[in-house]
Amino acid sequence: MPGAQAIARAAHLLRLVTASGANGAGLQELARAADLSRSTTHRLLSALKAEGLVDRDAESTRWMPGPELFLMGSVAAARYDVTGIARDIVRSLAVKTEESAFFSVRRADETVCLLREEGAFPIRSFVLSEGVRFPLGVASAGLAILAFLPDHDVDAYLERHPELEGSWGRAHGAVPLRTRLAETKERGYAVNPGLIVEGSWGMGAAVFDRAGRPEWALSLTGVEFRFGPDRIAELGRTLLSHAHQLSARIASARR
Repeated sequence: MPGAQAIARAAHLLRLVTASGANGAGLQELARAADLSRSTTHRLLSALKAEGLVDRDAESTRWMPGPELFLMGSVAAARYDVTGIARDIVRSLAVKTEESAFFSVRRADETVCLLREEGAFPIRSFVLSEGVRFPLGVASAGLAILAFLPDHDVDAYLERHPELEGSWGRAHGAVPLRTRLAETKERGYAVNPGLIVEGSWGMGAAVFDRAGRPEWALSLTGVEFRFGPDRIAELGRTLLSHAHQLSARIASARR
């Protein structure tokens, strides 16, 4: 379709800008991430800015989400947002484990972090925060979600994304990833032993909709020495109990 490529590129840039957080992102950074030339990136961003979908900080020249995104998001939240019923469960998870706790949603082939709550333990991992996206199977939330998708969906996902190993390391090749998916499904929760940032561990549990589809995940991150074998088992039980509670709450709220 005429214009479809431009729309896809603009949408990709919007996702990159929103994932950059409060500090925004520079033009070169966005062009590199989108695999576009600087001129094309600037032209698309300027068009998005004219529509209020992105904004540009006058001092830093970094690009940030625009006011129209807030207005659109406020309307869409009435249908899609479940953070209101998840917030106290995420907070409880952070309090009970003393680690940073998160709530993420599946969006196509990625997870997007919606909520972050800090635990009491003073040493923290900052791999994940609101708006940050990861491909399924990379962070613990996406690993937990991918593990509970039907086998044919997992096969199709891996066929669509042969770049995972090159982008995220050998542990994300098809064979080792399938092994971790099987382990996740067997124990009920995912463990990420510092595969994104060395020394930063994560755990995740899928949260299901009424039809039994894994559409969200709760997760924890912390420093490696906090994730010994005995404590992983304890954290896993806590994570699963909170995920089951949230799944039931979402199912009840959406009837």
